[in-house]
Amino acid sequence: MSETPRARVERYYATVPLLFADAEDFGPLRLFVRKEPGAPYYGGPGHAQPTYEGTSAVTGADIAGVRARQRELGVPEAFEWLAEAAPSLRAGIEAAGLPVAERPLMALDPHRSVRPQPLPHGVTVRVLTADDPALPEALALPRLAFAKTGTGVGLAGRRELLSVAEELTADGTVETVRPSLRAGHKTLVAALGPDGTPLASGHYHPADGTTEIGGIGTLPTARRQGLAAAVTAALVAHARDHGVHTVFLAYAEDSVARIYTRLGFRPADCTLLIANQPARS
Repeated sequence: MSETPRARVERYYATVPLLFADAEDFGPLRLFVRKEPGAPYYGGPGHAQPTYEGTSAVTGADIAGVRARQRELGVPEAFEWLAEAAPSLRAGIEAAGLPVAERPLMALDPHRSVRPQPLPHGVTVRVLTADDPALPEALALPRLAFAKTGTGVGLAGRRELLSVAEELTADGTVETVRPSLRAGHKTLVAALGPDGTPLASGHYHPADGTTEIGGIGTLPTARRQGLAAAVTAALVAHARDHGVHTVFLAYAEDSVARIYTRLGFRPADCTLLIANQPARS
């Protein structure tokens, strides 16, 4: 019997963090512990998820044990899981005092072609290498793109981007990303203006022929030009060219979901639940 789309997504969430982390089990919960400080995968690894075997038996003590270990590691007390695969876990997480946010998933039909999207004059889209001069600014872009909700044109532009890029270079964040790019564990795509400034970016981490596209963000001053759609289409094309068959993503706002719908993504009939996972919020 072929694996269902939900099963592939579930397996992906269980395996892709292992590219960057080791796993520690706390009864029916599994905590991902980064192999190296700063190794990039969303906000972690450093989050916990159920093993999906006997999850109804998750107790407050199990949750408390994970949170104590996260505090010891100095990482957010974060959890994420598929609602449909562990329906009883939400109550336990909320009872522990952690707010839970929902992120509906959308998936792309494996047979659906996604064409390159039109770009403003002078803007190009490319895959960034580990030594690309635009890398620091591309990594800085999400902080500005997701600072506020909504998709309207904002005030943050190149000056603010350069400032954040300098911070990420100084604190070592940029260096922690380079090995993942070289190894192919992370692919980063950016739309760049005529002067080389990243105007939008996104990434994916492949595992066993499946990937989640994430981090699609646009510099606030460059919004409403179709750049997010162009980056998403480029990520899909690159992933498929490199052996990925199942492509999905999560969204937080309906206005963003409409962009993905126009590209051919459809509801995946499952929802990712996150608790205290900053990069997911």
